[in-house]
Amino acid sequence: MKKVGIVMGSDSDLPILRKTMDTLASLDIPFECHIFSAHRTPEEARDFARNARKNGIGCFIAAAGMAAHLAGAIAANTTLPVIGIPCKGPCFDGMDALLSTVMMPSGIPVATVAVNGGVNAALLAAQILAVADDALAARLDAKRASDAAKVLEKDAALQAELNK
Repeated sequence: MKKVGIVMGSDSDLPILRKTMDTLASLDIPFECHIFSAHRTPEEARDFARNARKNGIGCFIAAAGMAAHLAGAIAANTTLPVIGIPCKGPCFDGMDALLSTVMMPSGIPVATVAVNGGVNAALLAAQILAVADDALAARLDAKRASDAAKVLEKDAALQAELNK
């Protein structure tokens, strides 16, 4: 199975990416994770992206706040899918990172999830990898069914409480 390449611009993004890594692990998806900055370590970020295919990576998740150029910097150096997670920063509640992540120029696509959307980034990466992996697709189907069952259990409890 291909692995997911995870990169964050700073260790301050780690709490968001722990949710990403936990979700990937729960689906038995291998990953590797690094801290590379689009601005402070551009060569390392570039090398990670350029060598990804030969290192068994099937897609990327890149998390960054503020200017949030990391996902775009990764996407500029690979044709593998890149998912950006805009992270909340100190000034604009993540809107700056969201706009930076979503506004890629034509020809350099980055899929973007919600601000601090680490779980959805992992699930989108899983869906990308599951296109060519039936066992992973089955695990995703099972997770979706389990999630639905939990909602219906909560609804049944609510109905029981309301109809006393």
